Amino acid sequence: MRPTERSFARRIDLTSLQLFVAVCELGSIGRAAEREFIAASAVSKRLSDLEATLETPLLYRHTRGVDLTPAGESLLHHARSVLFSLEKMQAELSEYADGVRGHVRIHANISAIVQFLPEDLGEFSRDHPQVKIDLAEHLSTEIVRAVQEGAADLGICNTGVLGQGHDLQSRPYRRDELVLIVPRGHALARRKSVAFEQTLDFDHVGLHSNSSIYLAMRDAAAAAGRTIRLRIHVTGLDAMCRMIHNGLGVGVMPRRAFELMHGVGNLECVKLADAWAVRDIGLIARDFSTLPLTARLLVDHLRTRAEAAEPALAE
Repeated sequence: MRPTERSFARRIDLTSLQLFVAVCELGSIGRAAEREFIAASAVSKRLSDLEATLETPLLYRHTRGVDLTPAGESLLHHARSVLFSLEKMQAELSEYADGVRGHVRIHANISAIVQFLPEDLGEFSRDHPQVKIDLAEHLSTEIVRAVQEGAADLGICNTGVLGQGHDLQSRPYRRDELVLIVPRGHALARRKSVAFEQTLDFDHVGLHSNSSIYLAMRDAAAAAGRTIRLRIHVTGLDAMCRMIHNGLGVGVMPRRAFELMHGVGNLECVKLADAWAVRDIGLIARDFSTLPLTARLLVDHLRTRAEAAEPALAE
């Protein structure tokens, strides 16, 4: 390392990096200060000192909060990587203590959270009470980005969003089946199965426009030369059921999620005949072999649970 590089490393304060990341994640110095239990003036001073050290502005400050400058975007990427490495080092060193301790950060999509993770994570927590699990719900595309940037140790999402040229590793976890949800007595309710194209004559209640389910629906409609008559967007599956129950349209959701919420309205589910309606939900990581011990234990547990429930995924 050259003398100038050593000097730079000594001038960078890790606490300031942590506060910078918190401000970026929350979009506000005040909210970051509240979360980190530190005065807002102290956070502002550290950020100013960080900008002075790097000799470039990192944030655009305005009355509603802050936005990142191009330099800030670059620093956020590197800061997350540095802090991720430090957390990994701490986790691995803590494994020398008695018992398995650690902290696993998971980002998962709504399908996995509703259908599978409550039971799977509950059993793991009972077996490893000293392991802290932070679980956050995100869209599948956001999960991929979070794992790439080191904001999450483990992602659980629809593997169809990975595409070509990604640098992430994936492992099979579960499979879910999308079905059409209609009010009882609807014209399609008595059908054993229906092609998605046939649903396009009706209004739809859809999830977030960037959700993997909605993107699959949009692509299927485009392939048929049609558009979705989307009447309303919702952010949760329970809200979708209530909207459909009240006559605002039909919707598409995972079968098991619907079964778990059965009783939310007078509804029926109809099998979708399209091949894209059967989806693989996978575990993704930058490198499974380099995950901390606690994260590897969780991956093994999730895989074991999945193989017991769906043996075909292990093949």
